[in-house]
Amino acid sequence: MITLAEGLRLPTNGLDYTILAIYFVVVLGIGFAAKRSVKTSLDFFLSGRSLPAWVTGLAFVAANLGATEILGMAANGAQYGAYTVHWYWIGAIPAMVFLGLVMMPFYYGSKVRSVPEFLLHRFGPSSHLLSSVIFAVSSVLIAGVNLYAMAIVLQALLGWPQWVAIVVAGAFVLAYITIGGLSSAIYNEVLQFFVILAALIPLTIVGLKRVGGWDGLTDSLNSSHGDAFLTAWKGTGIGEANPLGANWLTIVLGLGFVMSFGYWTTNFAEVQRALSAKNLSAAKRTPLIAAFPKIFIPLVVVVPGLIALVMEPTLGKSKDGLQYNDAIPVLMRDLLPNGVLGIAVTGLLAAFMAGMAANVSSFNTVFTNDIWAAYLKKGREDRYYLKTGRVVTAVGVLIGMGTAFIASSFSNIMNYLQTLFSFFNVPLFVVFIIGMFWKRTSAAAGFWGLLSGTVAAMINYFWLYKQGIIAIPSEQGANFVSSIVAFVVGALVMVLVTLVTKPKPVESLAGLVYGSRSPGMEELPAEGDDAWYRKPALLGWGAIVLAAICYIPFSF
Repeated sequence: MITLAEGLRLPTNGLDYTILAIYFVVVLGIGFAAKRSVKTSLDFFLSGRSLPAWVTGLAFVAANLGATEILGMAANGAQYGAYTVHWYWIGAIPAMVFLGLVMMPFYYGSKVRSVPEFLLHRFGPSSHLLSSVIFAVSSVLIAGVNLYAMAIVLQALLGWPQWVAIVVAGAFVLAYITIGGLSSAIYNEVLQFFVILAALIPLTIVGLKRVGGWDGLTDSLNSSHGDAFLTAWKGTGIGEANPLGANWLTIVLGLGFVMSFGYWTTNFAEVQRALSAKNLSAAKRTPLIAAFPKIFIPLVVVVPGLIALVMEPTLGKSKDGLQYNDAIPVLMRDLLPNGVLGIAVTGLLAAFMAGMAANVSSFNTVFTNDIWAAYLKKGREDRYYLKTGRVVTAVGVLIGMGTAFIASSFSNIMNYLQTLFSFFNVPLFVVFIIGMFWKRTSAAAGFWGLLSGTVAAMINYFWLYKQGIIAIPSEQGANFVSSIVAFVVGALVMVLVTLVTKPKPVESLAGLVYGSRSPGMEELPAEGDDAWYRKPALLGWGAIVLAAICYIPFSF
Protein backbone atom coordinates (compact mmCIF):
# COMPACT_ATOMS: atom_id res chain seq x y z
CA MET A 1 0.00 0.00 0.00
CA ILE A 2 2.75 2.42 0.99
CA THR A 3 6.30 1.26 0.43
CA LEU A 4 9.07 3.68 1.33
CA ALA A 5 12.45 3.27 -0.27
CA GLU A 6 15.56 2.22 1.60
CA GLY A 7 17.94 5.01 2.49
CA LEU A 8 15.29 7.29 3.98
CA ARG A 9 16.49 6.80 7.56
CA LEU A 10 16.46 10.17 9.34
CA PRO A 11 19.46 11.36 11.38
CA THR A 12 17.41 11.83 14.55
CA ASN A 13 19.06 12.49 17.91
CA GLY A 14 18.09 12.96 21.56
CA LEU A 15 16.58 16.41 20.93
CA ASP A 16 14.18 15.02 18.33
CA TYR A 17 13.06 12.18 20.61
CA THR A 18 12.60 14.62 23.50
CA ILE A 19 10.17 16.66 21.37
CA LEU A 20 8.33 13.45 20.49
CA ALA A 21 8.14 12.41 24.15
CA ILE A 22 6.78 15.81 25.20
CA TYR A 23 4.05 15.49 22.58
CA PHE A 24 2.97 12.08 23.93
CA VAL A 25 2.84 13.46 27.48
CA VAL A 26 0.65 16.39 26.37
CA VAL A 27 -1.68 14.05 24.44
CA LEU A 28 -2.29 11.91 27.53
CA GLY A 29 -2.62 15.03 29.68
CA ILE A 30 -5.44 16.27 27.44
CA GLY A 31 -7.13 12.88 27.78
CA PHE A 32 -7.05 13.00 31.59
CA ALA A 33 -8.22 16.64 31.60
CA ALA A 34 -11.19 15.74 29.38
CA LYS A 35 -12.11 12.80 31.62
CA ARG A 36 -13.57 15.15 34.25
CA SER A 37 -16.34 16.20 31.85
CA VAL A 38 -17.36 12.63 30.90
CA LYS A 39 -20.29 11.64 33.10
CA THR A 40 -22.86 10.38 30.56
CA SER A 41 -22.80 8.56 27.24
CA LEU A 42 -23.65 11.86 25.49
CA ASP A 43 -20.52 13.37 27.05
CA PHE A 44 -18.44 10.42 25.83
CA PHE A 45 -19.82 10.21 22.29
CA LEU A 46 -20.65 13.87 21.52
CA SER A 47 -18.85 15.94 24.19
CA GLY A 48 -22.24 16.76 25.71
CA ARG A 49 -22.89 19.03 22.70
CA SER A 50 -20.92 21.74 24.50
CA LEU A 51 -17.91 22.77 22.36
CA PRO A 52 -17.39 26.20 20.72
CA ALA A 53 -17.36 26.55 16.93
CA TRP A 54 -13.66 27.42 16.61
CA VAL A 55 -12.70 24.20 18.42
CA THR A 56 -15.03 21.97 16.41
CA GLY A 57 -14.02 23.77 13.19
CA LEU A 58 -10.30 23.12 13.68
CA ALA A 59 -11.03 19.53 14.77
CA PHE A 60 -13.16 19.11 11.63
CA VAL A 61 -10.27 19.95 9.31
CA ALA A 62 -7.68 18.11 11.48
CA ALA A 63 -9.75 14.92 11.44
CA ASN A 64 -9.39 14.95 7.65
CA LEU A 65 -5.74 16.02 7.72
CA GLY A 66 -4.42 12.59 8.61
CA ALA A 67 -1.05 11.38 7.46
CA THR A 68 -2.73 9.40 4.70
CA GLU A 69 -3.86 12.75 3.32
CA ILE A 70 -0.45 14.37 3.82
CA LEU A 71 1.56 11.54 2.28
CA GLY A 72 -1.15 10.71 -0.26
CA MET A 73 -1.75 14.24 -1.52
CA ALA A 74 1.98 14.96 -1.66
CA ALA A 75 2.26 11.75 -3.71
CA ASN A 76 -0.58 12.95 -5.94
CA GLY A 77 1.19 16.31 -6.34
CA ALA A 78 4.34 14.56 -7.50
CA GLN A 79 2.40 12.17 -9.75
CA TYR A 80 -0.36 14.39 -11.15
CA GLY A 81 0.97 17.93 -10.65
CA ALA A 82 -1.41 20.85 -10.15
CA TYR A 83 -4.40 18.67 -11.06
CA THR A 84 -4.26 17.63 -7.38
CA VAL A 85 -5.74 20.98 -6.29
CA HIS A 86 -9.10 19.73 -7.58
CA TRP A 87 -9.35 17.54 -4.44
CA TYR A 88 -9.47 20.72 -2.39
CA TRP A 89 -11.06 23.59 -4.28
CA ILE A 90 -13.74 21.64 -6.14
CA GLY A 91 -13.54 18.34 -4.23
CA ALA A 92 -13.98 19.73 -0.71
CA ILE A 93 -14.99 23.39 -0.33
CA PRO A 94 -18.43 23.34 -2.06
CA ALA A 95 -19.45 20.20 -0.17
CA MET A 96 -18.27 21.59 3.17
CA VAL A 97 -20.31 24.74 2.56
CA PHE A 98 -23.35 22.65 1.59
CA LEU A 99 -22.99 20.65 4.80
CA GLY A 100 -22.88 23.80 6.92
CA LEU A 101 -25.65 25.77 5.24
CA VAL A 102 -28.10 23.04 4.18
CA MET A 103 -27.55 19.77 6.04
CA MET A 104 -26.40 20.72 9.55
CA PRO A 105 -29.80 22.26 10.44
CA PHE A 106 -31.33 18.80 9.78
CA TYR A 107 -28.60 16.84 11.56
CA TYR A 108 -28.36 19.07 14.62
CA GLY A 109 -31.99 20.15 14.72
CA SER A 110 -33.21 16.55 14.79
CA LYS A 111 -30.87 15.89 17.78
CA VAL A 112 -29.54 12.67 16.24
CA ARG A 113 -26.30 11.27 17.66
CA SER A 114 -24.99 9.95 14.34
CA VAL A 115 -25.50 10.01 10.58
CA PRO A 116 -27.08 6.51 10.50
CA GLU A 117 -29.54 7.59 13.21
CA PHE A 118 -30.83 10.28 10.85
CA LEU A 119 -31.64 7.51 8.36
CA LEU A 120 -33.54 5.70 11.11
CA HIS A 121 -35.88 8.66 11.49
CA ARG A 122 -36.18 9.31 7.76
CA PHE A 123 -36.39 5.78 6.32
CA GLY A 124 -36.72 3.27 9.15
CA PRO A 125 -34.71 0.40 10.70
CA SER A 126 -33.67 -1.41 7.49
CA SER A 127 -31.76 1.57 6.05
CA HIS A 128 -30.51 2.43 9.53
CA LEU A 129 -28.98 -0.98 10.20
CA LEU A 130 -27.47 -1.29 6.70
CA SER A 131 -25.89 2.16 6.87
CA SER A 132 -24.60 1.48 10.40
CA VAL A 133 -22.87 -1.73 9.34
CA ILE A 134 -21.43 -0.09 6.21
CA PHE A 135 -20.10 2.84 8.19
CA ALA A 136 -18.65 0.66 10.94
CA VAL A 137 -16.77 -1.42 8.35
CA SER A 138 -15.45 1.61 6.45
CA SER A 139 -14.35 3.30 9.71
CA VAL A 140 -12.11 0.47 10.84
CA LEU A 141 -10.75 0.04 7.31
CA ILE A 142 -9.70 3.68 7.16
CA ALA A 143 -8.41 3.66 10.76
CA GLY A 144 -6.29 0.66 9.85
CA VAL A 145 -4.84 2.44 6.83
CA ASN A 146 -3.60 5.26 9.07
CA LEU A 147 -2.08 2.86 11.57
CA TYR A 148 -0.32 0.61 9.07
CA ALA A 149 0.93 3.51 6.97
CA MET A 150 2.35 5.10 10.09
CA ALA A 151 4.17 1.88 10.99
CA ILE A 152 5.79 1.69 7.56
CA VAL A 153 6.83 5.35 7.70
CA LEU A 154 8.33 5.13 11.19
CA GLN A 155 10.15 1.93 10.27
CA ALA A 156 11.73 3.64 7.26
CA LEU A 157 12.46 6.98 8.92
CA LEU A 158 13.35 6.05 12.49
CA GLY A 159 14.15 2.35 12.31
CA TRP A 160 11.25 1.35 14.58
CA PRO A 161 9.98 -2.18 13.96
CA GLN A 162 6.46 -2.15 12.51
CA TRP A 163 4.92 -3.85 15.51
CA VAL A 164 6.46 -1.26 17.88
CA ALA A 165 5.04 1.64 15.86
CA ILE A 166 1.60 -0.01 15.67
CA VAL A 167 1.50 -0.77 19.40
CA VAL A 168 2.79 2.66 20.49
CA ALA A 169 0.45 4.77 18.33
CA GLY A 170 -2.51 2.44 18.80
CA ALA A 171 -2.02 2.44 22.58
CA PHE A 172 -1.93 6.23 22.79
CA VAL A 173 -5.03 6.67 20.62
CA LEU A 174 -6.81 3.99 22.64
CA ALA A 175 -5.76 5.59 25.93
CA TYR A 176 -6.86 9.16 25.29
CA ILE A 177 -10.16 8.28 23.60
CA THR A 178 -11.07 5.67 26.23
CA ILE A 179 -10.25 8.11 29.02
CA GLY A 180 -11.72 11.33 27.69
CA GLY A 181 -14.08 10.27 24.90
CA LEU A 182 -14.78 12.57 21.96
CA SER A 183 -13.72 15.72 23.86
CA SER A 184 -10.24 14.23 24.26
CA ALA A 185 -10.11 13.34 20.57
CA ILE A 186 -11.29 16.80 19.50
CA TYR A 187 -8.96 18.82 21.72
CA ASN A 188 -6.06 16.62 20.64
CA GLU A 189 -7.06 17.20 17.02
CA VAL A 190 -6.84 20.97 17.61
CA LEU A 191 -3.34 20.46 19.04
CA GLN A 192 -2.44 18.12 16.19
CA PHE A 193 -3.59 20.69 13.61
CA PHE A 194 -0.99 23.19 14.83
CA VAL A 195 1.70 20.54 15.24
CA ILE A 196 1.10 19.37 11.66
CA LEU A 197 1.40 22.94 10.35
CA ALA A 198 4.56 23.44 12.41
CA ALA A 199 6.01 20.43 10.59
CA LEU A 200 4.84 21.22 7.04
CA ILE A 201 5.39 25.00 6.82
CA PRO A 202 9.19 24.87 7.42
CA LEU A 203 9.42 21.92 5.02
CA THR A 204 7.72 23.96 2.29
CA ILE A 205 9.68 27.17 2.88
CA VAL A 206 13.09 25.49 3.02
CA GLY A 207 12.19 23.30 0.03
CA LEU A 208 11.17 26.28 -2.11
CA LYS A 209 14.40 28.06 -1.20
CA ARG A 210 16.41 24.96 -2.22
CA VAL A 211 14.83 24.77 -5.71
CA GLY A 212 15.10 28.50 -6.45
CA GLY A 213 11.72 29.72 -5.23
CA TRP A 214 8.43 29.43 -7.07
CA ASP A 215 9.99 30.55 -10.36
CA GLY A 216 12.71 27.94 -10.07
CA LEU A 217 10.14 25.27 -9.27
CA THR A 218 7.90 26.12 -12.21
CA ASP A 219 10.83 26.42 -14.65
CA SER A 220 12.13 22.98 -13.65
CA LEU A 221 8.75 21.25 -13.88
CA ASN A 222 7.74 22.95 -17.12
CA SER A 223 11.04 21.80 -18.61
CA SER A 224 10.74 18.20 -17.38
CA HIS A 225 6.96 17.60 -17.48
CA GLY A 226 5.55 20.14 -19.92
CA ASP A 227 3.61 23.34 -19.32
CA ALA A 228 0.34 21.48 -18.57
CA PHE A 229 1.74 19.86 -15.41
CA LEU A 230 1.25 23.02 -13.36
CA THR A 231 -2.21 23.84 -14.67
CA ALA A 232 -5.45 22.52 -13.21
CA TRP A 233 -7.60 22.33 -16.34
CA LYS A 234 -5.32 22.09 -19.39
CA GLY A 235 -5.74 18.75 -21.16
CA THR A 236 -9.00 17.89 -19.38
CA GLY A 237 -11.18 18.14 -22.47
CA ILE A 238 -13.15 14.99 -23.30
CA GLY A 239 -10.85 12.72 -25.29
CA GLU A 240 -7.67 14.58 -24.27
CA ALA A 241 -4.85 12.94 -22.30
CA ASN A 242 -3.53 14.20 -18.97
CA PRO A 243 -1.64 12.68 -16.01
CA LEU A 244 -4.81 12.37 -13.94
CA GLY A 245 -6.57 10.23 -16.56
CA ALA A 246 -9.82 12.18 -16.11
CA ASN A 247 -11.67 14.83 -18.12
CA TRP A 248 -13.47 17.92 -16.86
CA LEU A 249 -16.80 16.08 -16.75
CA THR A 250 -15.57 13.28 -14.49
CA ILE A 251 -13.68 15.82 -12.36
CA VAL A 252 -16.76 18.03 -11.88
CA LEU A 253 -19.36 15.26 -11.55
CA GLY A 254 -17.30 12.36 -10.17
CA LEU A 255 -14.97 14.24 -7.80
CA GLY A 256 -16.63 17.63 -7.36
CA PHE A 257 -20.17 16.39 -6.87
CA VAL A 258 -20.87 12.76 -6.01
CA MET A 259 -17.55 11.78 -4.39
CA SER A 260 -16.97 15.08 -2.61
CA PHE A 261 -20.53 15.60 -1.40
CA GLY A 262 -20.75 11.92 -0.53
CA TYR A 263 -17.70 12.19 1.72
CA TRP A 264 -18.12 15.57 3.39
CA THR A 265 -21.87 15.47 4.01
CA THR A 266 -22.32 11.87 5.20
CA ASN A 267 -18.96 10.80 6.68
CA PHE A 268 -19.70 10.63 10.39
CA ALA A 269 -16.01 10.96 11.28
CA GLU A 270 -16.40 14.57 10.10
CA VAL A 271 -20.06 15.28 10.93
CA GLN A 272 -19.51 14.06 14.51
CA ARG A 273 -17.31 17.11 15.16
CA ALA A 274 -20.13 19.45 14.15
CA LEU A 275 -22.69 17.51 16.21
CA SER A 276 -20.56 18.11 19.31
CA ALA A 277 -20.94 21.90 18.95
CA LYS A 278 -22.71 23.82 21.72
CA ASN A 279 -25.66 25.06 19.63
CA LEU A 280 -27.11 25.04 16.12
CA SER A 281 -25.25 28.19 15.07
CA ALA A 282 -21.91 26.69 16.12
CA ALA A 283 -22.76 23.41 14.38
CA LYS A 284 -23.50 25.23 11.10
CA ARG A 285 -20.29 27.23 11.34
CA THR A 286 -18.10 24.20 12.10
CA PRO A 287 -17.52 23.04 8.48
CA LEU A 288 -17.54 26.66 7.26
CA ILE A 289 -14.71 27.63 9.63
CA ALA A 290 -12.86 24.47 8.57
CA ALA A 291 -13.21 25.43 4.90
CA PHE A 292 -10.80 28.38 5.16
CA PRO A 293 -7.70 26.47 6.34
CA LYS A 294 -8.69 23.67 3.95
CA ILE A 295 -8.36 26.10 1.02
CA PHE A 296 -4.70 26.71 1.82
CA ILE A 297 -3.66 23.14 2.74
CA PRO A 298 -2.35 22.51 -0.85
CA LEU A 299 0.39 25.07 -0.15
CA VAL A 300 1.92 22.79 2.49
CA VAL A 301 0.93 19.38 1.09
CA VAL A 302 0.79 19.49 -2.72
CA VAL A 303 3.63 21.98 -3.18
CA PRO A 304 6.09 19.78 -1.19
CA GLY A 305 5.23 16.95 -3.59
CA LEU A 306 6.22 19.20 -6.49
CA ILE A 307 9.41 20.26 -4.71
CA ALA A 308 10.35 16.62 -4.08
CA LEU A 309 9.89 15.89 -7.78
CA VAL A 310 12.47 18.57 -8.64
CA MET A 311 14.92 17.52 -5.93
CA GLU A 312 14.56 13.80 -6.74
CA PRO A 313 13.77 13.51 -10.49
CA THR A 314 13.73 9.70 -10.22
CA LEU A 315 10.68 9.82 -7.93
CA GLY A 316 8.16 7.23 -9.11
CA LYS A 317 10.24 6.23 -12.14
CA SER A 318 11.30 2.80 -10.93
CA LYS A 319 9.65 0.14 -8.79
CA ASP A 320 12.93 -0.42 -6.97
CA GLY A 321 13.69 3.28 -6.37
CA LEU A 322 11.93 6.18 -4.72
CA GLN A 323 8.14 6.10 -5.04
CA TYR A 324 5.68 9.00 -5.07
CA ASN A 325 4.76 8.15 -1.47
CA ASP A 326 8.37 9.01 -0.55
CA ALA A 327 7.93 12.72 -1.37
CA ILE A 328 7.48 14.07 2.19
CA PRO A 329 10.04 11.68 3.83
CA VAL A 330 12.63 12.63 1.17
CA LEU A 331 12.24 16.32 2.00
CA MET A 332 12.42 15.63 5.74
CA ARG A 333 15.65 13.67 5.26
CA ASP A 334 17.34 16.18 2.98
CA LEU A 335 16.19 19.56 4.30
CA LEU A 336 15.55 19.61 8.05
CA PRO A 337 18.11 19.98 10.87
CA ASN A 338 17.74 18.24 14.24
CA GLY A 339 15.10 19.85 16.41
CA VAL A 340 13.07 20.93 13.42
CA LEU A 341 13.32 17.31 12.30
CA GLY A 342 11.82 16.25 15.64
CA ILE A 343 8.91 18.62 15.09
CA ALA A 344 8.39 17.21 11.59
CA VAL A 345 8.38 13.60 12.83
CA THR A 346 6.00 14.60 15.64
CA GLY A 347 3.75 16.35 13.11
CA LEU A 348 3.66 13.27 10.91
CA LEU A 349 2.86 11.06 13.89
CA ALA A 350 0.21 13.56 15.03
CA ALA A 351 -1.38 13.39 11.60
CA PHE A 352 -1.58 9.59 11.68
CA MET A 353 -3.09 9.67 15.16
CA ALA A 354 -5.62 12.37 14.18
CA GLY A 355 -6.83 10.33 11.21
CA MET A 356 -7.05 7.15 13.23
CA ALA A 357 -8.69 8.80 16.25
CA ALA A 358 -11.39 10.42 14.07
CA ASN A 359 -12.42 7.06 12.67
CA VAL A 360 -12.16 5.17 15.97
CA SER A 361 -14.28 7.75 17.83
CA SER A 362 -16.94 7.66 15.10
CA PHE A 363 -16.83 3.84 15.03
CA ASN A 364 -17.46 3.51 18.76
CA THR A 365 -20.42 5.93 18.54
CA VAL A 366 -22.09 4.18 15.59
CA PHE A 367 -21.49 0.65 16.86
CA THR A 368 -22.64 1.41 20.41
CA ASN A 369 -25.68 3.58 19.64
CA ASP A 370 -26.79 2.38 16.21
CA ILE A 371 -26.07 -1.35 16.40
CA TRP A 372 -25.58 -2.49 20.00
CA ALA A 373 -28.12 -0.26 21.78
CA ALA A 374 -30.62 -0.16 18.91
CA TYR A 375 -30.80 -3.89 18.04
CA LEU A 376 -28.84 -6.06 20.48
CA LYS A 377 -29.09 -4.60 24.00
CA LYS A 378 -32.04 -2.23 24.17
CA GLY A 379 -33.21 -0.21 27.16
CA ARG A 380 -30.17 -0.51 29.42
CA GLU A 381 -29.14 2.28 31.78
CA ASP A 382 -26.89 5.03 30.44
CA ARG A 383 -23.88 3.88 32.49
CA TYR A 384 -23.97 0.54 30.66
CA TYR A 385 -23.67 2.24 27.24
CA LEU A 386 -20.86 4.49 28.50
CA LYS A 387 -18.91 1.38 29.54
CA THR A 388 -19.78 -0.33 26.24
CA GLY A 389 -18.41 2.67 24.32
CA ARG A 390 -15.07 2.37 26.07
CA VAL A 391 -14.88 -1.38 25.35
CA VAL A 392 -15.84 -0.83 21.70
CA THR A 393 -13.07 1.77 21.40
CA ALA A 394 -10.54 -0.92 22.32
CA VAL A 395 -12.13 -3.35 19.87
CA GLY A 396 -12.03 -0.74 17.11
CA VAL A 397 -8.32 -0.09 17.63
CA LEU A 398 -7.54 -3.83 17.58
CA ILE A 399 -9.59 -4.40 14.41
CA GLY A 400 -7.90 -1.39 12.81
CA MET A 401 -4.53 -3.03 13.43
CA GLY A 402 -5.65 -5.98 11.32
CA THR A 403 -7.58 -4.36 8.48
CA ALA A 404 -4.86 -2.26 6.87
CA PHE A 405 -3.20 -5.21 5.16
CA ILE A 406 -6.22 -5.37 2.81
CA ALA A 407 -4.78 -2.26 1.16
CA SER A 408 -1.40 -3.85 0.37
CA SER A 409 -2.07 -3.93 -3.40
CA PHE A 410 -2.36 -0.13 -3.66
CA SER A 411 0.81 1.84 -4.46
CA ASN A 412 -0.82 5.21 -3.74
CA ILE A 413 -2.62 5.72 -0.43
CA MET A 414 -5.19 8.14 -1.83
CA ASN A 415 -6.20 5.68 -4.54
CA TYR A 416 -7.22 3.21 -1.84
CA LEU A 417 -9.09 5.78 0.25
CA GLN A 418 -10.92 7.21 -2.75
CA THR A 419 -11.95 3.66 -3.69
CA LEU A 420 -13.47 3.18 -0.22
CA PHE A 421 -15.29 6.52 -0.47
CA SER A 422 -16.80 5.59 -3.85
CA PHE A 423 -18.06 2.30 -2.38
CA PHE A 424 -19.48 3.56 0.91
CA ASN A 425 -19.98 7.33 1.02
CA VAL A 426 -21.41 8.06 -2.41
CA PRO A 427 -24.38 5.62 -2.14
CA LEU A 428 -25.12 7.06 1.30
CA PHE A 429 -25.14 10.57 -0.16
CA VAL A 430 -27.65 9.50 -2.83
CA VAL A 431 -30.04 8.27 -0.17
CA PHE A 432 -29.61 11.43 1.89
CA ILE A 433 -29.98 13.94 -0.90
CA ILE A 434 -33.06 12.35 -2.47
CA GLY A 435 -34.69 11.58 0.87
CA MET A 436 -34.05 15.11 2.09
CA PHE A 437 -35.45 16.90 -0.97
CA TRP A 438 -38.27 14.53 -2.06
CA LYS A 439 -40.95 13.92 0.58
CA ARG A 440 -42.46 11.10 -1.47
CA THR A 441 -39.32 8.91 -1.06
CA SER A 442 -40.34 5.72 0.73
CA ALA A 443 -38.57 3.69 3.43
CA ALA A 444 -37.98 0.79 1.04
CA ALA A 445 -36.39 3.17 -1.48
CA GLY A 446 -33.80 4.23 1.10
CA PHE A 447 -32.69 0.66 1.76
CA TRP A 448 -32.57 -0.51 -1.86
CA GLY A 449 -30.97 2.71 -3.08
CA LEU A 450 -28.16 2.36 -0.55
CA LEU A 451 -27.61 -1.32 -1.28
CA SER A 452 -27.76 -1.02 -5.08
CA GLY A 453 -25.45 2.00 -5.18
CA THR A 454 -22.83 0.20 -3.09
CA VAL A 455 -23.01 -2.97 -5.20
CA ALA A 456 -22.92 -0.99 -8.47
CA ALA A 457 -19.73 0.84 -7.44
CA MET A 458 -18.05 -2.45 -6.52
CA ILE A 459 -19.10 -4.10 -9.81
CA ASN A 460 -17.76 -1.17 -11.82
CA TYR A 461 -14.43 -1.22 -9.99
CA PHE A 462 -13.69 -4.92 -9.49
CA TRP A 463 -15.27 -6.28 -12.68
CA LEU A 464 -15.54 -3.62 -15.38
CA TYR A 465 -12.32 -1.75 -14.54
CA LYS A 466 -10.06 -4.39 -12.96
CA GLN A 467 -10.96 -7.03 -15.57
CA GLY A 468 -10.30 -4.57 -18.40
CA ILE A 469 -13.85 -4.64 -19.76
CA ILE A 470 -13.84 -0.84 -19.88
CA ALA A 471 -10.66 1.17 -20.41
CA ILE A 472 -9.98 3.85 -17.78
CA PRO A 473 -6.52 5.47 -17.85
CA SER A 474 -5.86 5.60 -14.09
CA GLU A 475 -6.96 4.32 -10.69
CA GLN A 476 -8.29 7.75 -9.75
CA GLY A 477 -10.22 7.97 -13.00
CA ALA A 478 -11.79 4.60 -12.17
CA ASN A 479 -12.82 5.92 -8.75
CA PHE A 480 -14.49 8.94 -10.32
CA VAL A 481 -16.42 6.67 -12.68
CA SER A 482 -17.38 4.30 -9.83
CA SER A 483 -18.76 7.28 -7.92
CA ILE A 484 -20.88 8.40 -10.86
CA VAL A 485 -22.15 4.83 -11.38
CA ALA A 486 -23.04 4.48 -7.69
CA PHE A 487 -24.92 7.78 -7.73
CA VAL A 488 -26.85 7.11 -10.93
CA VAL A 489 -27.79 3.51 -10.08
CA GLY A 490 -28.74 4.39 -6.49
CA ALA A 491 -30.85 7.35 -7.65
CA LEU A 492 -32.68 5.34 -10.34
CA VAL A 493 -33.44 2.51 -7.95
CA MET A 494 -34.74 4.95 -5.34
CA VAL A 495 -37.05 6.63 -7.83
CA LEU A 496 -38.41 3.33 -9.18
CA VAL A 497 -38.94 1.79 -5.73
CA THR A 498 -40.60 4.97 -4.45
CA LEU A 499 -43.11 4.94 -7.29
CA VAL A 500 -44.31 1.43 -6.39
CA THR A 501 -44.20 1.64 -2.57
CA LYS A 502 -46.05 3.61 0.09
CA PRO A 503 -44.39 6.82 1.40
CA LYS A 504 -44.10 7.73 5.06
CA PRO A 505 -46.79 10.06 6.44
CA VAL A 506 -45.86 13.71 5.90
CA GLU A 507 -46.39 14.54 9.58
CA SER A 508 -43.59 12.12 10.55
CA LEU A 509 -41.04 13.98 8.39
CA ALA A 510 -40.83 17.25 10.33
CA GLY A 511 -37.22 18.40 10.39
CA LEU A 512 -36.15 15.52 8.13
CA VAL A 513 -36.98 16.89 4.67
CA TYR A 514 -36.31 20.24 3.06
CA GLY A 515 -39.07 22.78 3.67
CA SER A 516 -40.08 21.31 7.03
CA ARG A 517 -38.84 22.22 10.50
CA SER A 518 -38.49 20.55 13.86
CA PRO A 519 -38.43 22.25 17.27
CA GLY A 520 -34.63 21.95 17.40
CA MET A 521 -34.32 23.98 14.19
CA GLU A 522 -36.07 26.97 15.79
CA GLU A 523 -33.16 27.61 18.15
CA LEU A 524 -32.27 31.30 18.49
CA PRO A 525 -28.62 32.37 18.07
CA ALA A 526 -26.63 32.62 21.29
CA GLU A 527 -25.24 35.97 22.38
CA GLY A 528 -22.68 37.11 19.83
CA ASP A 529 -23.60 34.49 17.23
CA ASP A 530 -25.63 37.04 15.25
CA ALA A 531 -22.55 39.21 14.57
CA TRP A 532 -22.07 39.83 10.84
CA TYR A 533 -18.71 38.02 10.69
CA ARG A 534 -20.28 34.87 12.16
CA LYS A 535 -23.17 34.65 9.73
CA PRO A 536 -23.03 31.20 8.07
CA ALA A 537 -24.07 32.52 4.62
CA LEU A 538 -21.19 35.03 4.59
CA LEU A 539 -18.68 32.40 5.72
CA GLY A 540 -19.93 29.84 3.20
CA TRP A 541 -20.02 32.04 0.13
CA GLY A 542 -16.77 33.68 1.17
CA ALA A 543 -15.06 30.28 1.16
CA ILE A 544 -16.44 29.41 -2.29
CA VAL A 545 -15.32 32.73 -3.80
CA LEU A 546 -11.86 32.38 -2.24
CA ALA A 547 -11.49 28.83 -3.59
CA ALA A 548 -12.48 30.04 -7.08
CA ILE A 549 -9.89 32.84 -6.90
CA CYS A 550 -7.21 30.29 -5.97
CA TYR A 551 -7.83 28.52 -9.28
CA ILE A 552 -6.77 31.59 -11.30
CA PRO A 553 -2.96 31.12 -11.08
CA PHE A 554 -3.36 27.43 -12.06
CA SER A 555 -5.72 27.92 -14.99
CA PHE A 556 -3.47 29.48 -17.64
